[in-house]
Amino acid sequence: MTIHLNSQADLEDAMALLVRQDPRLAPILDQAGMPALRRREPGFAGLAAIVCGQQLSTASAAAIWGRLTAAYDPFHHDAIRKARADRLGRLGLSAAKIRTLKAIAAELAGERLNLDVLAEEDADAAHHTLTALHGIGPWTADVYLLFCLGHGDAWPAGDLAVQEAVRIGLGLKARPTVKEMIPIAEPWRPARGAAAHLWWAYYKVVKAREGVLSDQLPKPSPGTRTTRG
Repeated sequence: MTIHLNSQADLEDAMALLVRQDPRLAPILDQAGMPALRRREPGFAGLAAIVCGQQLSTASAAAIWGRLTAAYDPFHHDAIRKARADRLGRLGLSAAKIRTLKAIAAELAGERLNLDVLAEEDADAAHHTLTALHGIGPWTADVYLLFCLGHGDAWPAGDLAVQEAVRIGLGLKARPTVKEMIPIAEPWRPARGAAAHLWWAYYKVVKAREGVLSDQLPKPSPGTRTTRG
């Protein structure tokens, strides 16, 4: 069963499912409150925006994305596939990001990749499909699945904020590794994506309680990230 988080009601239903499956999450939800669903544009534009925001501040990423979409309007993979690399570079894209965007555009143009169908696939299989693309790491794949496609079972195991929230919330001695996060989240299938929303909300509450303002949470616009790629 694939859960889709397309509305706030969907997220709230998934949250109720999580608490029924794992009662340990009930006090976490009580403290964090119901998270607000965050969504981003799907398709090539959504994935391209995430790529553009890699390793950049929110402001820098937004500026580059604004120049890119203004220069290529409508924004389509064929336009980027045919674009001169030097022109893309003048808009602020690094050579690595240009290679990534062109590689994705080529896969889409050749019909070897269909980003929309990933919403219906098993989350782990969809994650593998994305990370097999040039320049797409786990963080980019997870953010696309969660926020662009609303995949209810996408699980950002490498996200530092989620790892730290899980450590605190479940009373673990140390922050779990990526490998350790996989079995931890097994009880939350098929709503691990909703669990991620909950742990991000809990992390924010905990850090606010500690007097620490966090800029590590994934945002609905291009921004900083908590893991590489």
